[in-house]
Amino acid sequence: MLADQQILRIPGPTPIPPSVQRAMAQPMIGHRGQSTSDLISRIRPKLKRVFGTGQEVVILTGSGTAGLETAVVNAIAPGEEVLVIVTGAFGERFVKICKAYHIPTHVLQVEWGKAVDPDLVREFLQEHPGIKAVLSTYCETSTGVLNPVKELAAAIREVSEALVIVDGVSCVGGVETKMDEWGIDILVTGSQKAFMLPAGLAFAAASERAWRKIEANPQPRFYLDLKSHRKNLEKNATPFTPALSILFGLEQALDLIEEEGLEEVYARHTLMMKMTRAAFEALDIPLLTTETDASPTVTAVRPTDFDAEAFRKVMKAEFGISMAGGQQQLAGEIFRIGHMGYCSAADVLQIISAIEIGLMKIGKKIELGKGTGAAQRIYLNEGVEQQ
Repeated sequence: MLADQQILRIPGPTPIPPSVQRAMAQPMIGHRGQSTSDLISRIRPKLKRVFGTGQEVVILTGSGTAGLETAVVNAIAPGEEVLVIVTGAFGERFVKICKAYHIPTHVLQVEWGKAVDPDLVREFLQEHPGIKAVLSTYCETSTGVLNPVKELAAAIREVSEALVIVDGVSCVGGVETKMDEWGIDILVTGSQKAFMLPAGLAFAAASERAWRKIEANPQPRFYLDLKSHRKNLEKNATPFTPALSILFGLEQALDLIEEEGLEEVYARHTLMMKMTRAAFEALDIPLLTTETDASPTVTAVRPTDFDAEAFRKVMKAEFGISMAGGQQQLAGEIFRIGHMGYCSAADVLQIISAIEIGLMKIGKKIELGKGTGAAQRIYLNEGVEQQ
């Protein structure tokens, strides 16, 4: 293994394209100067297209969690009840944020590894008509589940006026996202996942309905005040010092997405998911999620006859390949492979081939090439040319 060669296959941070790295290496500029205003003015419409919205997408300097807290503190007034749908560790993070602000919080627990059933949410809201917001993850990073947020939003609106708040941190930019069309009121994501950037930026967009609530909300906030951010954004500015180097990279990353085409980006992620899943199925190694519930951006594997942590260590030692482990109740039981952002079918073939060697190194009896062959056949049968 080359000391400087590190292959990142975790669900974020993700690899950064060379052209994005070069963009971030530009000389620093003044954050109140015309150059920064011009940069923000070019970024704004491109962000809207990725979100699938006509609303402004606010740019926050902070992590994805800062975006989640922004949604809570701006949209939920003191004393209002909320429902948090928990399908994994990041649903639980929404619960922790709400409780930190002493918000009365209902929790709908879903078995980890399964997507939420919108009918259950509809029934819950009918039983609890006082709920003012429903918070959910789109992709639950900790389990590799993609929740059906389109259907979820429709179910909520059938029976309630509650705001639909969605954490899209580990999938926006990699899966179909139509915020306005689907009726999502607040959508949040971060820079270090499908946006192919370092951690350090969060993005949030709100519907007209949500903005009315935000404007009337007496909850104190300062750095995360969406009203202040939107007011400044309309002038192509930010209320506080932005992460300028990452903004340089953001413009280039958005250009790469537009050059490839959003539909092609989504197709590439779906193809990588199918290739990865087919490989493990061919090797007879269980996956945590069903194909219906699986996310195109991360795959969770739940082995039954070898140690997930020992396997991850071998992969790191032999090939410099980093894969993620399980979180909380799934710690030591699963490993997760990220395939999002700056990642292609060629990368998936590389990782699957290396995984087969890693499995043999820890004593798992497999037929070499079986998983790789399955992934290759998916690639050929899908008829999608990815470089």
